[in-house]
Amino acid sequence: MSRWAPDARERLESAALDLFVENGFDETTVAQIADRAGLNRATFFRHFTDKREVLFGGEDVLAGLFADGIRAAAADATLAQCLCAAFAATDPVMTPQRRAKAVQRRRVVAANSDLQERGLLKHARIAASISTALRERGTDELTARLGAEVAMLAFAISAERWMKADDDEPFPPLAQAALSDLQARAAELDARPCPST
Repeated sequence: MSRWAPDARERLESAALDLFVENGFDETTVAQIADRAGLNRATFFRHFTDKREVLFGGEDVLAGLFADGIRAAAADATLAQCLCAAFAATDPVMTPQRRAKAVQRRRVVAANSDLQERGLLKHARIAASISTALRERGTDELTARLGAEVAMLAFAISAERWMKADDDEPFPPLAQAALSDLQARAAELDARPCPST
């Protein structure tokens, strides 16, 4: 087995996701992942601290991209425009090549309650990153928190749509459309009936 490979992380991630889908997360070992990737356990641990990081290791990258997008928005941008800038900043990682892995990841997490709990922590960390970036622009705390939660809901909705979309459909427009839809629905809350039956 090669001790060094330029695409080791990608190979390990692909092997892990395939095995998680085939055998289940808990039943898959690091040794099996490394073996499937044609690497060794030490190489796995150079790239990931544990199996869960294969599923959630990208959260810091995503949180950073969202925050950077908000910081880079025009000085007079509205909160919604800042969130659209955050979604646009995810384009480098929300690629057609990542779509199949996102589908696998969702399937694995849906089958494991511990991973679902970890997913909620991921949500909270990314939302905190968005909220912090909005506050840095002068947004008050409550509005920043609301903006972050709306952004995360729009992100979740658009991720579902993106996983079902054609391979060449980019992610940011889907996220921006989801955000617009949420804004429109929020504006109707006072007018929309809420029947009890």
